[in-house]
Amino acid sequence: MTEPSQLLFRAQTSATAVAQLSAEAPFDLPAAYRIQRAVAELRHAAGERPTGFKMGFTSRAKMQQMGVHEVISGLLSSSMAWLDGDIVDPSTLIHPRIEPEVVFRLGRDVDPEESIDSAAGAVDAVAAGLEVIDSRYADFTFNLVDVVADNASAAGYAVGPWRSPTGDLANRGVVLEVDGVVAETGSTAAILGDPWRAFAAAVRMSRSLNVPLAAGHVVLAGATTAAVPFRPGTSVRATVSGLGQVTLTLGGGALS
Repeated sequence: MTEPSQLLFRAQTSATAVAQLSAEAPFDLPAAYRIQRAVAELRHAAGERPTGFKMGFTSRAKMQQMGVHEVISGLLSSSMAWLDGDIVDPSTLIHPRIEPEVVFRLGRDVDPEESIDSAAGAVDAVAAGLEVIDSRYADFTFNLVDVVADNASAAGYAVGPWRSPTGDLANRGVVLEVDGVVAETGSTAAILGDPWRAFAAAVRMSRSLNVPLAAGHVVLAGATTAAVPFRPGTSVRATVSGLGQVTLTLGGGALS
């Protein structure tokens, strides 16, 4: 039987859908994070480098929908980092969706022993972001442990111009446009009431999972609106009040 980490590594890097892991052999949440970490290590062995941390289920509504009471996290790597304005190759994705984010950048390493308030001082910039999520499970169907094992559906992200981290982030307006037409509107308050709370959760989770947060890494705080389908040939722009804009385009052609 193929190891779960090997199966998901191939699914992620070849954009091939697979059946839910838990349907074959049930496992718990700690095991799911071990699988996630093992997949990340396979990616690093293949030449990728870690670029940060992403938070999931930071919306109270999404927590209730999934029947959970805690946020989840995923690991970012260099192959997932796109530039603002990039055209993404559709053959690298299965059934992608895209959502607006608030992104934090670390100007120094976060010491595992420092307080959460002190760790917040490591943030040297914030920005508007876009995250592409793409479950490797058939029909985008999963449960909690499956999605954690699959790296919280992380597929890629782009970050707009960096801004000073000063100022209140708790209730900034967000607009998500597809080909210039408004698809979703929302507020940064959707992220646990304040994106800084998601950053604090990321610090706590990085410690519990023994994942370093290093200088230059980014933290995706979580979605500010519902995700929308990212269809070939479409351009998506996120605007966060006071933080600016970021755009990604999915190239024409077939998804994997």
